[in-house]
Amino acid sequence: MRFNLLDKNSNFNILLAGILGLFIGVGVARFAYTSLLPSMLEDNTLSLTFSGILASLNYVGYLSGAIFAIFIKDINTKVKYFRIGTVLCVLTTLVLGVTTNDILWLISRIIAGFGSAMALVVGAAIVMTKLDFDDKTKAMGIYFSGIGCALASSDIISRYVLSYSTWQESWITLTICGAIVMFYPIHILSFDKEQKSSNEKHPFDKKLFSAFVVILIASYFTAGVGFVIQGTFLPAIIKTMPAVEEFSGITWLFVGLAGIPSSIIWMRLAHKYGSVNMIIIAMSLQVIGILMPTLTSNVYLILFCGVIYGATFVGLVALFMNLGGKLAGKNPVMLMGALTTAYGIGQVAAPLYAVSLTEWTGNYDYALYVTAVIVSSGVVMLLLAKKALAISH
Repeated sequence: MRFNLLDKNSNFNILLAGILGLFIGVGVARFAYTSLLPSMLEDNTLSLTFSGILASLNYVGYLSGAIFAIFIKDINTKVKYFRIGTVLCVLTTLVLGVTTNDILWLISRIIAGFGSAMALVVGAAIVMTKLDFDDKTKAMGIYFSGIGCALASSDIISRYVLSYSTWQESWITLTICGAIVMFYPIHILSFDKEQKSSNEKHPFDKKLFSAFVVILIASYFTAGVGFVIQGTFLPAIIKTMPAVEEFSGITWLFVGLAGIPSSIIWMRLAHKYGSVNMIIIAMSLQVIGILMPTLTSNVYLILFCGVIYGATFVGLVALFMNLGGKLAGKNPVMLMGALTTAYGIGQVAAPLYAVSLTEWTGNYDYALYVTAVIVSSGVVMLLLAKKALAISH
């Protein structure tokens, strides 16, 4: 049987297209900013305060896109918005390479955030619908490993171009790479004919929001804060540490590489030992990783800090969303929406207090201390809830 890379119904092709969609939506439109931020700060194109505002607006765009995605019921409409989002991701990346106009940058980061939500949230729904497996959990684990692949590959491209040229050229190169590969997910993640859609409506169910679920949502907010501080500033933080500044780029690459197997490993552990237990362990590890740059400038520990971050952040998204889906039963839309919103608010707020504290104190330490306290509060809430309700899920 001949292997056909253009077959829309091949499971391999669907996963490959999904991972390429993540490269565009997550690698290019969201995390390339983290790779290139130290260079953009270094030549004074960007102030630290403005860099935080840009990061925050990117997450505002992502949050609005993720909430919007929850209300797209029809699969044919999902395909349309996935395509629009993918194209927006590529076009908004080009803006950062060809202009330094503040207003255009602000607009482009908001739109890039919206586009990346279409690529990730809507893309995941299309991949899940199209895959032909009895149990899609493992396959979706492979799909989410694409987040780590996206992060690592966009970083390698950015740093390769930076080694002989400027950050502007890096943005233009990323745009070209995104434009070349986007035709594949646009082709594969669609249907040969219009799909019949069941317009099943789920009423708002107050009973769904038990005390434990409210605590779970609050904890996911703290995970959003923990995710975004390192996700935005880790290379920039390391760049300010004289003993290890040359390792700022490679640390971010380690983040991506550690992220590749993480969701698969965490989901397997959750199946065996319970989702809540694994969330508590992953968030505790994240606290250690957040504090590490404030405690040491040992190069191996700094690299390990990147590994911890990469190994936890993708896993935490998978763990919380999987647990939310289980708790919601037949009504996942409201609970997924509440979780996504809480995480998004954490993402939007975190860069703003981080740059304020950093400008005020002259280093990133206090921003990291505050972040560690916030994430720790999420761990404490879950521990207390688990003890009170004897939940392991």
